[in-house]
Amino acid sequence: MKVIAQISRLASVDVKNEKHAQIPFGLTLLVGFTLSDNKEICALMAHKIAHSRIFEDENHKINLAIKEVGGEILSISQFTLYASLKEGRRPSFTLAKKGVEVEELYLYFNECLKNEGLIVKTGVFGANMDVKLINQGPLTFIFDSKELFDK
Repeated sequence: MKVIAQISRLASVDVKNEKHAQIPFGLTLLVGFTLSDNKEICALMAHKIAHSRIFEDENHKINLAIKEVGGEILSISQFTLYASLKEGRRPSFTLAKKGVEVEELYLYFNECLKNEGLIVKTGVFGANMDVKLINQGPLTFIFDSKELFDK
């Protein structure tokens, strides 16, 4: 599982030219799943994201977690995080998890974030969306379950 987390001063997602969700401040998450991902990985990733001290404190030191700054989450499913551009000119998506299980994992991941006490808003799974954000800093972090939890 990969999550690109961008600290956002404002973020929104539109579906069919209509605003679907918006956060005033927090994290915009692009969430991708690979073949071996499961609910255990989702729970571990949600906990890691909720407790990572990636926000600046009053001294501009990266030292605070999202709950400490009153941030919200805008979570967007992003299967292209597992695209491979190694061969040819067109991306291959063989490493991206497909099917109904992906949506179930995405919904479960968002529930895990909510269980961490976070306000979570989402895009529409599988829809063509316009994501808008003001990336503060810019501060962007990559959470990769293989790096974080594989021993």
